[in-house]
Order: sequence, then C-alpha cells, then structure tokens
Amino acid sequence: MEASLHLAGSTMKKIFPFFLFIGLAGTSCSSASKNIFGNKTPHEKYAEKLDKTDIEETPEGRQWLAAANAALANPHSIAVPYKQRGYFQPDKPRALGLQFVAKAGERISFQLTKAPTANFVLYADVYKQNGAATQHLLSSDTNTGVFYLDIAEAGNYLVRLQPELNRTGEYSFSITSGPSLFFPVSGTANVGSFWGDGRDGGKRSHEGIDIFAKKLTPVVAAEDGYVTGVKDGGIGGKTVWMNVAGKDIHLYYAHLDQQLVQQGQAVKRGDVLGLVGNTGNAKHTPAHLHFGVYTPNGPIDPLPFVNRTIKEAPSVPEKKLSAFVKLIKAQKTDVGLLQANTLLVPLAITAKGYLVELPSGGLITTPFAAVQVVKDVAKPVDAVVTRPVAANKKS
Repeated sequence: MEASLHLAGSTMKKIFPFFLFIGLAGTSCSSASKNIFGNKTPHEKYAEKLDKTDIEETPEGRQWLAAANAALANPHSIAVPYKQRGYFQPDKPRALGLQFVAKAGERISFQLTKAPTANFVLYADVYKQNGAATQHLLSSDTNTGVFYLDIAEAGNYLVRLQPELNRTGEYSFSITSGPSLFFPVSGTANVGSFWGDGRDGGKRSHEGIDIFAKKLTPVVAAEDGYVTGVKDGGIGGKTVWMNVAGKDIHLYYAHLDQQLVQQGQAVKRGDVLGLVGNTGNAKHTPAHLHFGVYTPNGPIDPLPFVNRTIKEAPSVPEKKLSAFVKLIKAQKTDVGLLQANTLLVPLAITAKGYLVELPSGGLITTPFAAVQVVKDVAKPVDAVVTRPVAANKKS
C-alpha cells in the first residue's frame, strides 16, 4: 500500500547534494531571538548588566546567576501539553527549569503572559539537552509572549523561566505541540496506515504514512520549497519529491494519479503538486497518498510533521499562590520520604497540584489536598513585588 524507498549511499548523495546537516534543533518565529550564532540573549544581556553594576559581586547577584545554572542542571520533568500559573516568591532569587520530550517534526509553541498589573521582566530560554550539556536554541522577546520551536531532532528539551533580580509577579505559561508542516492533502482525508506498520508479511516496514482520500483529491505542498523530482514507475508509481526551504528535509509524495509540477519548480505552501491516485503497487487498494519525510540520515516518521490532532492542556484551577504550604502527612516522592509539616515553597499551580520547591531545592508536584496553606509569612522588604503575597483561604 505504500512506496518504500530503499536508497543506497550513492543515491542519497544524489538526492541531497547540498545538505549541510549541523543538527540544530529549531527555528523560531519573529518574536524570539537565538544565540546559536553568537547573538546575546536578553538573559545574557541582563547578566552583563548585573556585572557592570557590580551586583554580580553581591550575594544576591551570585544567587541569581547560580539559580539560572541550577534550573538547567536540575529541571522538573513535565508532559506536553502543559499549563501553569506561576509566581516567584521574593525571599530569594529563583529560576524554574521545565524539561519535556519532543518528536522530530513537531512545532512546540510557548505562551508566556504576565498579569496585567505586573511590571517586571521574565526571561524565557529554550535549550536542547545533549547528555549533561545544554545547547541554547532560542529566547522569547521580553515584549511579547508567544514563540515556537520546530523540532528537527527528537529528544529532551527544556525551558528556563527567570525574573529580574528582586522583581516578581504573577504569570501564566503554557506549552503545546502541533505540526510544523501543512497537511499534504486538501479536503476530507484521513491517515489510515502509519510509520512502522508491517509490509510484505513482515519483511519490511512502512516508511511513511498513508493518507486516504477520494481519487483526484488535490495533493499540496506542505511548505514552501522546490520540486526536486517528478518520476513515474516502480512501487511508488507517479511520485513527486520536494525540498522544504530552509530545512534539511525532502518530502515524498507517491501513488499520484497525476503530477502537476515539473522538476526544479518553486512552490509555495498549499500549491497543488498532483492528484490522489493508486498508481504503483497501490493499484489494488483504495486511492491514497503515501507521504514520507526524508533527512540526510534516511526516512523518519512523518506523522508529527502533519498531525492535525492537537491536544489542549488541562485548565488550571483558580487558586492563589501563598508564600508557603506544608505537608499534611508524610509523602513518598522521587527524592525520598517527606515528613508531615515539611514547609514547601509553591512556584506554580498546575492541573495536578502545586509545583513546589523542597527544602533541598528540588522540585515536585504535590496534590492540592496533600498540603495546607501557611499564613502570615513575611517577605523581604527590599523586593519589588507587583502582587501581595496572600494565602488562599479556600485552599
């Protein structure tokens, strides 16, 4: 039912003669900045400002920089989609690292919104984890709150949030995943066969997805680029190859009834490349498009690139963030047993509970029912706070 392409090394070189694969994991929209090529991020510029004013040499300045590094070294694991409402308590400098797993082809979108009355800068930086090392990919613009990352390499990623020194306020933050490419078939269509499905009695596996649609339905360019191949024959039947502009990937369209482009033609996202058919080894199956994504290292699962199913993060309950909460009874966690009455610092509220800082500095999520709000905890007089620290009487 699909065209499985077996490319020898020499063939791959012919198809990808211009690839320079450097392993960078993302591209950002205009509301984000990168330091991959040496540009200073807003966070780095602020750290330089601390240095120039000698604040870096004060205990608080050193704590701010240490908190930034600790958030990268010991992030809290989350699952995407994710949403939280946060507040950095003003008793000491803090930063929050959130680690998540992403698939190649996904577009990870971030939204950071400060409370209307908040007058502080909150720095957001995204990194790729490579073992114990981290590679900075992009930063949010401090004046806007929406930015995204197109994932080129599956793996662990993390985002660090950190406010200015001695300034804080409420904010909301969410992470969602969606496709980085346009769906390649117009109108009504559905994916009916997936990456890795067995073929020829298990002798080979499916190196793409099959998108079933009515015969002669338009097949479209999933992104801007240009056509690198228009062929007829073999198990793929009538096929079209196209290179995506600015990315190290080729898109493969097979079993077409008609091809409506020529090799070397520039195309825009949504331009018609051909019509759905059942040519090649699909002549005895319902009409469908075999869609594949190829990198310099071979084919990868195309579904994350075009998956139209986008999950929403659960809503966050309307609770206020107090200065402290304490455990009602002893609780087993990944970091060991926590005794009853242990004081915890809430950093955020999620759908699952409080994201809290332990006395050791570690982070866990604890259910709302497992803790009790502690009242009447004073805050440092030298911290500029844009919202009073208040206990939630309803918690």
